Amino acid sequence: MDESLRVQIETYLSHLDGLIRRGRPLRDTLEKDPASKSAIAATRVWQEDCGVTINQLSGGSKAHWLARSFSEAFLMRSAAGNAVEGAAPAEIVNRLVGVLEQAVASLTGSGDGPIISASSEAPPPHRFDFVHNLELRPVVEQAYTDSRRALEQRQYDLALLTSCGILEAIVTDALEHKGLGALTTSETPAGKISDWPFEARLAVAERTGLIRSGCARLPLVARTYRNLTDANGDSRSKATISERDARRTGQVLHVVMRDLDPGR
Repeated sequence: MDESLRVQIETYLSHLDGLIRRGRPLRDTLEKDPASKSAIAATRVWQEDCGVTINQLSGGSKAHWLARSFSEAFLMRSAAGNAVEGAAPAEIVNRLVGVLEQAVASLTGSGDGPIISASSEAPPPHRFDFVHNLELRPVVEQAYTDSRRALEQRQYDLALLTSCGILEAIVTDALEHKGLGALTTSETPAGKISDWPFEARLAVAERTGLIRSGCARLPLVARTYRNLTDANGDSRSKATISERDARRTGQVLHVVMRDLDPGR
């Protein structure tokens, strides 16, 4: 097998595994409480993510067997075998998990269906599916790509600032999703979460168990990164940011990403 195709298939398999692991607890929750608003909202996002992946694996063709299986998962069959709208939410999730498992079997060559021919382009990364704000996901995804590129190009100031911005964004998202009421203690800052100092957000997220103690490794320059930018967000620092500080900040970001997304 061509090396690039092997890597691409492994990427698909990893993403499919993540979708399956996200789907199973949603199915279990909906079986117990079909009217759960939070589960329904999470399921809708999950279904959209499944649809994107299935479309990629099907080469954009609705006639592909995998795309057909995905569409049929939403239908309920009558006694005569005719398709009828309105399958139960938990049943739809269960069927979609089955479709994802078919895709895995096809990619690994262990299923009866034809092997999926991966497209020439790898599927877009989904590193931030754990972020609750859907509009924020593509923003931090692009910022992550920019930070990695800056590091490769030895633009250590840009790499560090971008990593810090991502870190602040995803921690803030997690805090806001948990809710100010659940965070309030005698040590909690006053005002809106988005107005709290960067270090305060990290401290509250750690104290409430959203993240662990990985941020203790953040270099001082990262903790005060907002002092390195002007009002427009442009770098105004004359200090030299070292490669070590930039790389360590990126490592801390990865740790926090794992904390906020245990399935990674």
